[in-house]
Amino acid sequence: MELFHFIALILMLCCHIHFAQASELRPTTETSNSKVYIIHVSRPEGNLFAQSDLESWYHSFMPSTAMSSTEQRRMIHPYQHVFSGFAARLTQEELRAVEKKNGFISAHPEKMLHGQTTHSPQFLGLQQPKGLWKESNFGKGVIIGVIDSGITPDHPSFSGAGIPPPPSKWKGRCELSRKACNNKLIGARSINIAGNATKVEPPIDQVDDGHGTHTASTAAGAFVKHADVLGNAEGTASGIAPYAHLSIYKVCFGKKCPESNLLAAIDAAIEDGVDIISISLGLSEPFPFFEDSNAIGAFAAIKKGILVSCAAGNSGPFNGAIINAAPWILTVGASTIDRNIVVTAKLGDGQEFEGESLFQPSNFSRKLLPLAYAGKYGKQGSAFCANGSLSNIEFRGKVILCERGGGVIRIAKGREVKRVGAAAMILMNDEINGFSLLADVDVLPATHVSYVAGLKIKAYINSTATPTATILFKGTILGNSLAPAVASFSSRGPNLPSPGILKPDIIGPGVDILAAAPFPVDNSKPEYKIMSGTSMACPHLSGVAALLKSSHPEWSPAAIKSAIMTSSDILNLGHKSIIDETLGLADIFATGSGHVSPSRANDPGLIYDIQPDDYIPYLCGLGYSDSHVGIIANRAVKCTKKSSIHEGELNYPSFSVELGPSQRFTRTVTNVGEAYSSYVVIITAPEGVKVKVQPKKLSFSKVNQKVRFSVTFKHIGSGNKTKEYAQGFLKWVSAKHSVRSPISVKFV
Repeated sequence: MELFHFIALILMLCCHIHFAQASELRPTTETSNSKVYIIHVSRPEGNLFAQSDLESWYHSFMPSTAMSSTEQRRMIHPYQHVFSGFAARLTQEELRAVEKKNGFISAHPEKMLHGQTTHSPQFLGLQQPKGLWKESNFGKGVIIGVIDSGITPDHPSFSGAGIPPPPSKWKGRCELSRKACNNKLIGARSINIAGNATKVEPPIDQVDDGHGTHTASTAAGAFVKHADVLGNAEGTASGIAPYAHLSIYKVCFGKKCPESNLLAAIDAAIEDGVDIISISLGLSEPFPFFEDSNAIGAFAAIKKGILVSCAAGNSGPFNGAIINAAPWILTVGASTIDRNIVVTAKLGDGQEFEGESLFQPSNFSRKLLPLAYAGKYGKQGSAFCANGSLSNIEFRGKVILCERGGGVIRIAKGREVKRVGAAAMILMNDEINGFSLLADVDVLPATHVSYVAGLKIKAYINSTATPTATILFKGTILGNSLAPAVASFSSRGPNLPSPGILKPDIIGPGVDILAAAPFPVDNSKPEYKIMSGTSMACPHLSGVAALLKSSHPEWSPAAIKSAIMTSSDILNLGHKSIIDETLGLADIFATGSGHVSPSRANDPGLIYDIQPDDYIPYLCGLGYSDSHVGIIANRAVKCTKKSSIHEGELNYPSFSVELGPSQRFTRTVTNVGEAYSSYVVIITAPEGVKVKVQPKKLSFSKVNQKVRFSVTFKHIGSGNKTKEYAQGFLKWVSAKHSVRSPISVKFV
């Protein structure tokens, strides 16, 4: 049978070559209407062919018009690890020809992905020379692959001084055009699939937009003293895993981050031998996992023991917008840190409202100036200080109140205010963003205040014929007791592709994060930049995962995830429950398990482990077809009722339950703490739900011993009638450890 398949393939290839040669005699196909497609095909039966033969197999699916020697090369990338298939530039007619080939599974036009510190390590409890940094040797020997927009390689954050050589397993390469890699920056590759198909090969260190440099230095930047932004947030900058190695994969060019590039980068990272993959990119909305490039690529990675950390998205505070939510991905939401760059708006009646801005001029007068609301004058866009909206109105020398939103970026509002000669700007939040503030590099004296503060400032303006205000600059202030708080932009659950898996998994620092930036045009000094987004939170967790991998090299990706999730914080620095942008309690769809606590994650007591094959029954249970599960698993899969499980049966460290009368799930925990230990269960049941755990006590006599327990959820009638969801916690508590799992219940 194997010989038959081999001969069949050779005949197919010969026929393909014959047709390709014949096509040279015909006019070439127009490709102006072509698109890049991601094409999934089956592997040759029996895994007969070596990896080097796969490209020939993929070529057999291409129509002859796309393979003519007079055409540009339109099979633009064959994939090796992430799935069985390739990216190709095809017309609709050519795609139809591909779809008729035996072994074709599916195809879709490629989608575009989008991008979604001096103090944050200390905020997370990482200090020299003790604690987790000492126990993990600062991440020494671990390789983090960062898939993003490139890097500024000669920035001191990427210095190799004092970093040992990479481990012998490393197989990557360096494509820097102007400076060799070093023991910190051990790999750098530019992956521009569609560009390479048209002979465009930009170097990895061409001008980065700053996103990639920032995320890489956040994950594993070296120690750099005297870092600051415009004199603010001064201190020693470092990544979370400062002795870890970095391998950079540039997949974004301008604002475009094609999924064909991303899949090729994951392919390369797996082949190169990375331990952690950090992806601060994602699609604009959630998709089924078999249509989600991050989910497909991440599954290939975890099969090789590589943890993948991804940004949860920046579509908050609305529910159901979370992305990168496959259960084998560490999905990271964004929170604040306790540092603020404070600027106070002081009104003529004595009221003061604290806000933020990075621009802190020392020579701005404290004298009260005339205050005006830009929206008072009725011009279109004036309330939002849109470009040109403030013309022909006398604002010279005044403090102008502008509203956030209206499709106008925050910095542009300041430019418009400055253009008309105003002295300063107060930017008030919209209602959606509430109390979530951001520190911008404003172009004039300004402060960004909350929505409630803005309403009070409006009321003051309307209460007097001569409103006045000034701006007071107070610099960097540490110790905000409300931190961490969930950022308004951080995407929330529920997890639409899989409601039975609670997402995000974790939140981490993602607001006003200082990290490395490209050098200024005059190349005068190392540059740093403050940025916000789940893009910034993701590399914090990538760095934490690297520390845990260094401390526990035997842990699986799921074990590392579990340790991070079950040890997290649910209280802020003021020892109260974590809040959101409304100053109300953040719900479980905003926080997931809670806020990362790296030191506790290093000694979690118990873990919920999951092996790659355990996800197959879960995927079958989602109702996916055999071919859809096969796309993710990268092998033939046959789903049956017997082989499928309810998504809530996956051995996940959290519970997300759609509850009718009752629901029962099981979990297995592994002891990674003291050999002889026992745990008792403590339950904080969701309102309207009875939670029963059997057994109520777990006893262990050795390390790595596994114990199984069951959890039954029962709706207790008259309970929560007004709410669709309720939340609670389940904790296993020993003399030393507390292993907490969040519970989300939807009443159906």
